[in-house]
Amino acid sequence: MRALVYNGPRDVSVQQVPDAKVEHPTDAVIRVTATNICGSDLHMYEGRTDLETGMVIGHENLGEVVEVGAGVTKLSVGDRVVLPFNIGCGFCENCEQGRTGFCLTVNPGVAGGAYGFAGMGGYSGGQAEYLRVPFADFNALQLPEDSVEKENDYVMLADIFPTGWHGTRLAKVAPGDSVTVYGGGPVGLMAGYSAVLQGASEVYVIDHLAERLALAEEFGAIGINSSTGDPIEQIKDATKGRGTDRGVEAIGYQAHDSQGVEQPNMTMNGLVEVVKATGTIGVVGLFLPEDPGASDELAKKGQLAFDYGKFWFKGQTIGNGQANVKNYNRALARLIHQGKATPARLVSHNLGLDEAPEAYRHFDARDQGWTKVVLNPTKG
Repeated sequence: MRALVYNGPRDVSVQQVPDAKVEHPTDAVIRVTATNICGSDLHMYEGRTDLETGMVIGHENLGEVVEVGAGVTKLSVGDRVVLPFNIGCGFCENCEQGRTGFCLTVNPGVAGGAYGFAGMGGYSGGQAEYLRVPFADFNALQLPEDSVEKENDYVMLADIFPTGWHGTRLAKVAPGDSVTVYGGGPVGLMAGYSAVLQGASEVYVIDHLAERLALAEEFGAIGINSSTGDPIEQIKDATKGRGTDRGVEAIGYQAHDSQGVEQPNMTMNGLVEVVKATGTIGVVGLFLPEDPGASDELAKKGQLAFDYGKFWFKGQTIGNGQANVKNYNRALARLIHQGKATPARLVSHNLGLDEAPEAYRHFDARDQGWTKVVLNPTKG
């Protein structure tokens, strides 16, 4: 089968690799019809992780079941399904408690596994024609009859829509709250949109790219342009000095200012400053235990110069970690099905698999017009 393979920093190519197949009775195989390029993929693409060469990447996947193992009882050939990026077994202690992003079975010695991702179990990714799905009955969410028509919406359930939603739940967003979202990439946009859907009164999305801010406003948020002035002061001015009730961090360890200078602690300290005393912060941007490619000596060790004294003095609370996608994807699918949520508005490109290397180059460069890329392996 054809698949997108990581060859080294900023070097990916479409190659022929062995076909995905059922390896255990609880496996299924899907023919991938939509798979997204994620901002997290760029960390690996840039060589900022320990991803092994030869790995097929891609963790945001949707497709049609073409084969099931003998132990699969809920799925049938022909079913249309979307897959959480994090793979769970369904029976370990964490999975039983809904913490499927921290499964204790699928990646022994580490809490959590994922498709096509560094350090997450070695599972092949879905930027390919076919994908093996472990523990398929548990992991695959069957989609309704409009899944072809709304494919760009439903594929967002693999990661970024539930992840954005998770950020708001970690921050304990409630109706009427004001919210600051640091980052206007796809996850930040979905966090802002999630806050709007949950009844937030004001949602501020900070970024320095005008097209991202325009999308944030299309989703019902207020764009704060960090290239035209201190974004924290802009929000404080807008809230008459109070700050916001909640904050969501949606950038992670490669945070940088509007001049492109990396400041790994910028977003966390910014949120401590802009969120009110006793407010809550949810962190869904990716942070790593080690980042050898960082220019900051602390960041190389996975550490931040954090304003802990101010955080403690303000009595704030932080919740963090990757999204347990299964906690949210079924309910969010219903919102899409009923027309209450339309996350596909952020998609800028639908491309064939052969166009993936070029798409990575554009997305990595943050070129204008490249906000979210969906690859469709069945279309070229």
